[in-house]
Amino acid sequence: MKSLRSIVATAMRGLCHLCALALVSGNALFGAPLALHPANPHYFLYHGRPQVLITSGEHYGAVLNLDFNYVKYLDTLQSNKLNLTRTFSGAYYEPAGAFNIANNVLAPKADRFICPWVKTNAPGGTTVKYDLTQWNPAYFIRLRDFVGQAERRGIIVEMNLFCPFYDESQWEISPLNAKNNVNAVGDIARTNVYTLDNNGGLLAIQESMVRQIVTALKDFDNVYYEICNEPYFGGVTLDWQRHIADVIVETEKKLGRIHLISQNIANDKAKVENPHPAVSIFNFHYATPPETVPMNYGLGKVIGDNETGFKGTNDFTYRREGWDFIMAGGALYNNLDYSFTVGHEDGTFAYPANQPGGGSVALRRQLMHLQEFIHTFDLVKMKPANGIIKGGVPAGATARVLAEPGKSYAVYLQGGTQARGLLLDLPAGTYRVAWFNPSTGTEEMAQNIEHPNGVATLVSPVYKDDIALKLVNLTPVKKAPVPPPAPAKPSAVKPLKKPVRK
Repeated sequence: MKSLRSIVATAMRGLCHLCALALVSGNALFGAPLALHPANPHYFLYHGRPQVLITSGEHYGAVLNLDFNYVKYLDTLQSNKLNLTRTFSGAYYEPAGAFNIANNVLAPKADRFICPWVKTNAPGGTTVKYDLTQWNPAYFIRLRDFVGQAERRGIIVEMNLFCPFYDESQWEISPLNAKNNVNAVGDIARTNVYTLDNNGGLLAIQESMVRQIVTALKDFDNVYYEICNEPYFGGVTLDWQRHIADVIVETEKKLGRIHLISQNIANDKAKVENPHPAVSIFNFHYATPPETVPMNYGLGKVIGDNETGFKGTNDFTYRREGWDFIMAGGALYNNLDYSFTVGHEDGTFAYPANQPGGGSVALRRQLMHLQEFIHTFDLVKMKPANGIIKGGVPAGATARVLAEPGKSYAVYLQGGTQARGLLLDLPAGTYRVAWFNPSTGTEEMAQNIEHPNGVATLVSPVYKDDIALKLVNLTPVKKAPVPPPAPAKPSAVKPLKKPVRK
């Protein structure tokens, strides 16, 4: 029989082995995948904490572009407390010069592009093409390392599986095009690629790729899957999107590990109708003003703005969109940051003035201030509460409110230069009123006020572009008095009978 010491030693070795495996895979051994928060599914739950995902990230080529140093890039996001990045699978990538993006990370050099499939000599010749039945081990090693590096830095990865072919230049170079593979599939128009019928034999290839990626990333907590980027372009059908969602669900059911699924709905706004039951994140692009949040808030799921850009290079444009969207009740924001390029993975590329979008060191700091501000609140108890504003919003400005009614309030004013009499309907209490500069992250004016009940009048400091306000009711919540326990009834004691002497 083994001694107790021997049994303990064996158990400890086994535990150490499990921990080592967890470190290698990047998986948090005792964690759970990113989920919707059960107490308020408009927000995320990650490793025991409610989360909002905010970032200004590279143009989706971190994995498929072998020249991109993603460790340096992820370090840069972490240094600014940004906790999200999107990455494309490699079924789609872009030629140089696409969309007038300088040093486009999603447009790697021809010999520096990597994707899920291996290259091989075409039959009867020396032309190199992709074999869509053979996985590329180097790709999956790089993908897993990228996700693992992100996980160690607290960064969530949106794994974007597919993207429409906006024009012939992208379809011309895709591995899915029959011209570029040895499998005699994909001899179709680019607008038929993401359909269930007449898609040139590509559906089985797409299903297989989804299963392989989902299986490769099963152990990571920091992943969710987006079915298709901007499916409202290029002929992507809704039936095909629902089918891909089913493939993810079926694959994960066998794996015994469930990750969130995202669907990209529209540019700007749209009302989500008849959603797939497995979709937990509804993402929009260029969602400003954030009208799509209240339109879809009743879904009880996360609403995201997972791409913006193409509005010039001014930082304020994207800072405002981020603050506005999160303060409207959204839980995810991603600015498309063109200052991240090969050789400038720290986000310092000086892009030309005609760049379609922006991104900068300064903007990332400003989004960090949003991240810090919103996480000072008890997110699980916060909800949109614009109705408490009764007047006093500066001319030409807009206002958003999130609130834990009676306890704490977050207000964001965009536009104007000063609120000289902002009217807020608040319950009675002693409030700490603190004004916050979204550009610098500093508290500019703070005071305590006694408020009897009803409408309070607040005056902000002078500001440029925008300002935020945090109100916290310092008055202890009065709990209903607990009645004292009823006095115990004296027990009925029967008197002893005196013995009768005979």
